[in-house]
Amino acid sequence: MMAADTLHWSDARAEIHKVVVGPFDNNVFVLRCKRTGDAILIDAANEHELLLELAKSLGVRRVLETHGHWDHIQAIPQMRDAGYDVGVTAADAAMLPSYDTTLDDDIVIEVGDLALHTIHTPGHTPGSICFRLDHAPVLFSGDTLFPGGPGNTSLEGGDFKTIITSIDNRLFHTLTDATLVMPGHGDDTTIGTERPSLDEWIVRGW
Repeated sequence: MMAADTLHWSDARAEIHKVVVGPFDNNVFVLRCKRTGDAILIDAANEHELLLELAKSLGVRRVLETHGHWDHIQAIPQMRDAGYDVGVTAADAAMLPSYDTTLDDDIVIEVGDLALHTIHTPGHTPGSICFRLDHAPVLFSGDTLFPGGPGNTSLEGGDFKTIITSIDNRLFHTLTDATLVMPGHGDDTTIGTERPSLDEWIVRGW
């Protein structure tokens, strides 16, 4: 029942499941290939028992972290103990209690028949990374891009000019207006909705 209850988006090839966990209402996504049943989980944030149940029911084989902030990584020890490989960028790896592999910019992660492209988007943290689903208008943005603006850059390692450059160059200049943005907290948005506000964000400074 859980997998059906958590279905957030789907097309002919892929389905995306979503749960919201922890005191900061973190979004956790599972991307699953419909044909093969292969799946990955994005951001093992909290409530490890729920995430382990979700992972087992959906065929997850790997965990990918968008960045290393503590609210996105609380369930990592239990996920690794259960045998799931955890990947994170080298720049954020030291923020995690443990991990298995490092994620580079502009690589393709195969999820059954699906292809997930990495996009390094520093600014929220030095190693923040987004994941773009090939052949579908979907971007997992972590805490880089939200409805109404960029992620918080006031924490250690954050930099406002850097995140603006990442959003402008790596997202707004390369993705279509129809691209659905699934962030690390809160509701979905689209590139087309957010793109016109870039100059406003620069002026306000956050």
